[in-house]
Amino acid sequence: MVTVSPSLQHAWQRGCDFLGTDLAIIGGAMSWISERHLVSALSNNGGFGTLACGSMTPDLLRAEIQATKVLTPKNFGVNLITMHPELDTLIDVCLGEKVSHIVLAGGIPSAPSVKKTKDGGAKVMCFAPTSAIGKKLVRMGADAIMIEGMEAGGHIGPVSTSVLVQEILPELRNVPVFVAGGIGRGDAIVSYLEMGAAGVQLGTRFVCATECIAHPNFKNAFIRASARDAVPTVQIDSRFPVIPVRALANEGSKKFMQKQREVIARFECGGLTREEAQLEIEHFWAGALRRAVIDGDVKTGSVMAGQSVGMVKEEQPIAEILAELVAQAEKALEKRGYKWIRDAEFGIKDKLRDAEVGIRGMKMPKGIRDMKMPKKLFPSGS
Repeated sequence: MVTVSPSLQHAWQRGCDFLGTDLAIIGGAMSWISERHLVSALSNNGGFGTLACGSMTPDLLRAEIQATKVLTPKNFGVNLITMHPELDTLIDVCLGEKVSHIVLAGGIPSAPSVKKTKDGGAKVMCFAPTSAIGKKLVRMGADAIMIEGMEAGGHIGPVSTSVLVQEILPELRNVPVFVAGGIGRGDAIVSYLEMGAAGVQLGTRFVCATECIAHPNFKNAFIRASARDAVPTVQIDSRFPVIPVRALANEGSKKFMQKQREVIARFECGGLTREEAQLEIEHFWAGALRRAVIDGDVKTGSVMAGQSVGMVKEEQPIAEILAELVAQAEKALEKRGYKWIRDAEFGIKDKLRDAEVGIRGMKMPKGIRDMKMPKKLFPSGS
């Protein structure tokens, strides 16, 4: 298990308390990837794994939750897509299996879905694309909010993580907020914690974990890729909207653009109705993610990846990845000059920030000696 300093522990204590974990690091739900093996490995090593339900049936989800419980006694969550036709039944399955946290994703959840989840004893986590929607979700009963920027892999919004956190974190203090999108190092984690985040969510960084079942071709594509290779799908015509998905550019990406042009030409010639044309475009990627992840078809399959893919250099055990992230975070804190000598919330009294020494009583340069120390180095949000 990774050892965490009092400094870092203080910074993300709120997130750890909410998740019931040692580290406030969530494994993002990735279809075909975030299954029992990766999820249990994350939870067993101090993080928080999240099962991706995707299009699973209730019976399949129940079996996957039970299989995950065999592999870990620790907390883990389940990510449910709000557009799933059997959402209510899936919530029942999670509640019946005593899942501690349920993430309602893929759209704004209904108030009844949030209430049902909370009434059943699970904590509700929701994604907020704006500050106003975040506040609305909290009023509906969300226990925590997730912010995910366009740097993330898979389905994305139009705004970057760096902008979203500036917009949302100062406005949402009454519930824990977790930041996602483009995070690949511990330095970035510390920056978001300083801004008021309770913790973070990473997905791309964990794809090349040894515990991940993704095909070797899929993992090798990640290891070879740079940030600039992870691009959103291109929409050819605004009359036929395409939900942006960030993935590694490949032959499939080129064929998708060709497909759009062909379909639009047939529509303009009267060979297809608008609805038929839209459906044909949407069906192009059907099964493409599974082909890439499970079958290893990284040429025509959908290799969903975030821009942090450039920081994935090799296949590593989850324990090693988490240890690296924590070590980077600790080093970032040290560079900032934070020397936590005593902290009232840990049974220690004082905090010192001393750029030169950091030990009370030792000689310090004039100016630093007379500095007024901040009462709190990290906003706790409570």
